[in-house]
Amino acid sequence: MNVLCPRCLSVNRVPAERVDEAPKCGKCGAPLFDGVPRELTQDDFLRYIERQDLPVVVDFWASWCGPCKMMAPVFAQVGARLKTRVRFAKVNTEQEPALASRYQVRSIPTLILFKEGREVQRIAGALDAGRLTDWLRAHV
Repeated sequence: MNVLCPRCLSVNRVPAERVDEAPKCGKCGAPLFDGVPRELTQDDFLRYIERQDLPVVVDFWASWCGPCKMMAPVFAQVGARLKTRVRFAKVNTEQEPALASRYQVRSIPTLILFKEGREVQRIAGALDAGRLTDWLRAHV
């Protein structure tokens, strides 16, 4: 499967049966599955959601949003737990208003699940770890 390096965004081919063996990027040597949500910008957003075979869940958030702040550690926790099955990313809607507009984000936090670069599911509002995990398992 094709997996993007979370540090340098290079495409790496990883056999599915070797995902749990802590593979590293062939270009920069960073772990491919570090479990840390990546902050995306307009410059790297499409590459990140289109160039890898894993589904990508994106958290659209803002620094002034209380529910976003409450959900941030939950998002990171679930991201670490599901790191080899789903990629986790974040978009700050204050810094990237064009992305929020393009994906018609009307309230935050909004989570959008992408597969092969296409939106397949979305949910708005803060979720606890159990609900987020259940939502992802139902759609991945």
